[in-house]
Amino acid sequence: MIKRKAKPCKGSLEKTRGFGCGKLTSHRIYGLGKMCGCYSNWLLNSEQGKIKMAKSIFVATKDRKALEKAKIKKHSRRTLSVELEKTKKLVHKFVRLRDVGKPCISSLISYKPDFDAGHCYPADKYTALKFDLDNIHGQSVHANRFLEGDHTNYILNLPNRIGNDKATDLAKRAARCKRTSKNWTIDELKSIQNKMKKLIKNYE
Repeated sequence: MIKRKAKPCKGSLEKTRGFGCGKLTSHRIYGLGKMCGCYSNWLLNSEQGKIKMAKSIFVATKDRKALEKAKIKKHSRRTLSVELEKTKKLVHKFVRLRDVGKPCISSLISYKPDFDAGHCYPADKYTALKFDLDNIHGQSVHANRFLEGDHTNYILNLPNRIGNDKATDLAKRAARCKRTSKNWTIDELKSIQNKMKKLIKNYE
């Protein structure tokens, strides 16, 4: 630890001249001692000191507000992430219940209990269709995870599952939403969750 050399308490800058008690001190700011109170006296009783103190208070307040905003934003993101995951689980649970006994939407292999809830239009690229029930159907693990959704066969077989009109409408919506990212709100997600819970009750 480096020991500071004691020097007289005396204003060393133009704005602090005329202040200081002359006592030796090792803790000085602008030449004024902190321990003897001369620096505090300058802050409280000089125009320059008052200006500096006001600036310091402003910066501290600004930093605190920025920190508070950052905390709120971080909490909001965390909350949204949690609600997105809850919604996903409920939607996928409903799709698996709805499609029990139905073949894989893309490969048409016979139903298996471990089928995934696969998206026709990928959820990460078509965010507005992430929870669209026309866009999600029972799909084999192999097709969904190892063939990247087997999109070509999915598209071919989709009209047989939901009808030509719905398949055509889904394709149009996909074309529109691909250009923009959907920013889900907590209220929207809660609404979907409540809807899924009611639908799931009909199958359990």
